Amino acid sequence: MLSSRQIMVVGLLLGLYASGVVAQDDILRTASGRPDLSGTYDTATLTPLQRPQRFGDRPALTSEEAATVQADPSALRAFFGIGAAGSDERGGNFTAEAGDPDRVAPPAGGDGSAGAAGNVGGYNTFWIDPGAGAFQIDGEWRTSILVDPPNGRYPPQTPERVAADTAARGGSGARSRQNDGSAYWLEAGLDAPGPFDNMEQRPFAERCLLGFGSTAGPPMLPVLYNNHKRIVQGEEIIMILTEMNHDARIIRMNAEHDPPEIRMWLGDSIGHWESDTLVVETTNFRDRPSFTRGSRNMTVTERFRMESADKLIYSFTVEDSTVWMAPFTGEYAWSRSDNKVFEYACHEGNGRNPECHEP
Repeated sequence: MLSSRQIMVVGLLLGLYASGVVAQDDILRTASGRPDLSGTYDTATLTPLQRPQRFGDRPALTSEEAATVQADPSALRAFFGIGAAGSDERGGNFTAEAGDPDRVAPPAGGDGSAGAAGNVGGYNTFWIDPGAGAFQIDGEWRTSILVDPPNGRYPPQTPERVAADTAARGGSGARSRQNDGSAYWLEAGLDAPGPFDNMEQRPFAERCLLGFGSTAGPPMLPVLYNNHKRIVQGEEIIMILTEMNHDARIIRMNAEHDPPEIRMWLGDSIGHWESDTLVVETTNFRDRPSFTRGSRNMTVTERFRMESADKLIYSFTVEDSTVWMAPFTGEYAWSRSDNKVFEYACHEGNGRNPECHEP
């Protein structure tokens, strides 16, 4: 015979088990019993990729800080130290000021201030949609997408990569020269090489070949707008359609990687299931992959799991010993959306602005 206490404990355990079963039953499954990831997700978030240094090694907010997260987006941006147009590596060329419908045309060659071609004109914040809030994982409001290293920031680069980057910038320690609106490359003469001599010198996103900001990745990161992803899941093939810039990733299940001489901008993605988690390993990148911080030597391991029926947790680990001194890992939440992924009709040769044909 069970005592009253034992009966109470058994009843509690059965209740917890039942609630877990109900939660799992909320997640749609395929005929083979796998979680059905198919659908459209909104990956926009104001949570920064790299953790603001003032948070140190803290991966999650305190309850008091979380109350701030519930506030309006402008307060959230200020809390995370995010500029009005978004945060780190999200791409685009934007100004924070609202557009003046009565403004006059800029002077020929621009006014010399920071901005597109000396501020001859560009997008302002009306056109961007980086998200309106932060994200939670397992009930925690995260302080960054990156979770490892523990400080939530990229690991140090190798000395060889630092030297190569410095040489590529002409020996300058700056990430890129400040745009002052002048044709600075002509200072060395009319025959001196410049950044606009050849279309192949321009970034892939500008040429409408890939979306900016590693939106298709891998790793797939949030960008300034068009943050929807559509997953179409089959037993042997899984496709992820990226709204920006019409990239479609094909994941071959339980297959072998292509030979190393076959290389692609988005790499070669092979998937398998580990219990209810989809695991995808991607190799075979080109010299200039979609994630421009990496190289052809990257291996990216992604994990997709449903925390609930309406939330997918996407995590990734990047390994490239020719670029970084250690691997790094990040994760963030994708919210299921009723929206559709509309065509982003950007194509090479459509003019200087790669987004000019966006619907």
